[in-house]
Amino acid sequence: MHDFLLTDEQLKLREEARDFANWIPKELVLDMDAEKIQFPHEFLKEAGRRNLLGVRCPVKYGGRGLGEVDEGLICHEVASVSHSLGCLWGVGAGLVGDAILNFGSEALKQEILVPILKGDQYAAECLTEPRGGSDFFGATTTAKKDGSDWIINGQKRFIVGAEGADWFLAYALTDPDAPAHKKLTAFMVPRTKGVESKYIYGLMGTRGGGAGRVMFDNVRVPERYVLNGVNDGFEVFIHMMIPERLGAANMAIGCARPAIEIATRYTSKRKAFGTEIMNFQAVGFKVADSVTLYDAAISLVHNTALAIQSKKVHPNRIRRLVSEAKKFATESCWEIVNNCMQVMGGIGYTDVYPIERIIRDIRLSMIWVGTNEIMQMIIQHEWYKEYEKVISKQRTRNPEQDAVGADQADEKVYE
Repeated sequence: MHDFLLTDEQLKLREEARDFANWIPKELVLDMDAEKIQFPHEFLKEAGRRNLLGVRCPVKYGGRGLGEVDEGLICHEVASVSHSLGCLWGVGAGLVGDAILNFGSEALKQEILVPILKGDQYAAECLTEPRGGSDFFGATTTAKKDGSDWIINGQKRFIVGAEGADWFLAYALTDPDAPAHKKLTAFMVPRTKGVESKYIYGLMGTRGGGAGRVMFDNVRVPERYVLNGVNDGFEVFIHMMIPERLGAANMAIGCARPAIEIATRYTSKRKAFGTEIMNFQAVGFKVADSVTLYDAAISLVHNTALAIQSKKVHPNRIRRLVSEAKKFATESCWEIVNNCMQVMGGIGYTDVYPIERIIRDIRLSMIWVGTNEIMQMIIQHEWYKEYEKVISKQRTRNPEQDAVGADQADEKVYE
């Protein structure tokens, strides 16, 4: 819906992504949702064969050296087929690959990043723990030094791709007595002795992506698998939250699009009281609202992607923008899919159309990679900080003076 914002190269890339989306077998999507398939290896292998994994990584490692806007275009198409496939596509090569690229040694890039971008291996990000998700500094997984190695113990849960992962990006406590931002270390942990994954059944949606619990029992990890140095895991985490939350917004956008298309086709064909139901404002207005929300979500996410890839915007503003994008896009797309089910009536609540699967899948988007309540906290914090340091000092007109009683200083009481 935003073709006019894209270059010719980006339009060609989108067509590549659509070809890939059209390749994905219907049976794969249905079997994943039914949990007959726990991890779709063939999907990742095909994405790697088409050079559509980790496209922001440099060409020399198997990526394409593209930007956040380009990555979003591919994400929209993959997630339009399945939110679960969108998650797998984005996490392994996009997120973990990004961490290795920015914080790993050249040896790690060759050992881990290259096969991930080929689709030969998969990497999962291990952040959430059984005792909580949003409390990053409350992690209880530990890593203790033993000679030149580290011994890791602990558990992570709700890990996308846990069942099929060859590598795990895991944060562990390495200095319990240090300040919060200096107590954790990021490790690349291979699937080796002491690593066990347990598939989680009973997810409401976004199924078949190997989401599960990962247990580390005296896992020995060489020091060379540390990312960004010991006790500097917080920097990795802060960096990762940007593409992770932008990715969640893009996945929601992709997931919601087919709902709009299905509802539009249905309401333009279905008749009641002698006319197509799209002619009733109660129906047509919900579709109109959905399209408006969709365009607004794309605009905010696209703007945020441009800000990130420009590398000219202050990191604090990027944190605000990506939090706004994640919150607004996921909540808007949730409303869109609900609107689409509503205008289709009872048939939308059945498995005759995929709306019921989409609505189960997209609900996750407001919870994972930082709940939307956490997004609000970040937006609030960064906005007030930015206003005080930047916006209030700009040479803009003072709007407080444009009031009849602006000079009544004794009425402006703040304490």
